[in-house]
Amino acid sequence: MKLLKTLSLGAILSIAAQAPALAQNKTVAIGYQAPLTGENAQYGILFRNSATMAVEAFNKSGKLPGVTIALKFEDSKGDAKEGVNIAKKFVDDKDIVGVLGDFSSTVSMAAAQVYKESKMPQLSQTASHPDYVKISEWQFRNITTQAYEGPFVARWALGNAKLKKFAVVGIQNDWGQSAVKNFVDGIKANGGEVVSTEYFNPGTRDFRAILTKVAREKPDAVYMAMFYEDGAAFLQQRQQMGLKTPVFATSSLYSPKVIELAGPAANELFLSSTFMKESTSPNVQSYVKEYTARYKSDPDQFSAQAFDATNIMLDAVVRSGGAGATRQKVRDALAATKDFPGVTGNTSFDPVTREPSKTLARMQIRDGKFVAVQ
Repeated sequence: MKLLKTLSLGAILSIAAQAPALAQNKTVAIGYQAPLTGENAQYGILFRNSATMAVEAFNKSGKLPGVTIALKFEDSKGDAKEGVNIAKKFVDDKDIVGVLGDFSSTVSMAAAQVYKESKMPQLSQTASHPDYVKISEWQFRNITTQAYEGPFVARWALGNAKLKKFAVVGIQNDWGQSAVKNFVDGIKANGGEVVSTEYFNPGTRDFRAILTKVAREKPDAVYMAMFYEDGAAFLQQRQQMGLKTPVFATSSLYSPKVIELAGPAANELFLSSTFMKESTSPNVQSYVKEYTARYKSDPDQFSAQAFDATNIMLDAVVRSGGAGATRQKVRDALAATKDFPGVTGNTSFDPVTREPSKTLARMQIRDGKFVAVQ
């Protein structure tokens, strides 16, 4: 009987000793809304690839002993109503302390209204509409806005004394309108002239009518505010029509798919980007090597933005106490992010506007490859 009591006491003490460790075993969730099907599915898949890489590496790192980070993906289909429904679902999930996404400014801004009211931190990797972060203190992004990128490319283009008159072609959505406006404003503010502005509906692949109108105005250069499928078709048809006008574009065209789809027609395209897979930075090369080996394709700006956004959110969870993280603590930690070393460069959030501080590289496609322009 005495031995039994001793064993029982030992078992109790053993369980008691393990109790704190068991209590610390917790899952902290991050929601990720993105278009995994539909017109923009290719971008959502890139986001999911990079986010999965980041979270798996984090869970193996031991940065939060006893805590597992879970990623919860939902397919917005690129639709604002779906984005709102997902936001409501994420808000009701008590395990979720922060949300990543969506892809487009339109869907991100629609979902942001729910996150604003429910006090959920939202970090979009690609919503570059100037009004997105103005919705509330709960919205963040880690990509430069069109208010910065448009004038940046405008000044770059006008640096060539032969380029004074520009035609602008943009996709007809919130992002495209913002990209066009900011480039046009940058051209006019720096002494240039915009002779033509044309919009096309999402899904358009025949640009011959637009190209004909543009050619009639005889611009010195064309600016494209579109994505790689649109851009590849535009460049091919431009070549087929024998047009030689130089073309500049938004960072959304920094993708190997542009070269793959457009072929030689992509050569001499000028564009800006926050990410260069050709960079010699060990941080970038490590990411490129793992991504390429894992997914059998090259990463681009979109996958890189998602990788950094996910790691910025993970860092905020750590600084929020890990197992004790709350939505408010994660929001405050995001707001305090300074010089986060990512593959798209260091990221800091302005303490008032929450806008990211980043730099843009000048790129050109030459002989079927992206190269840096000094």
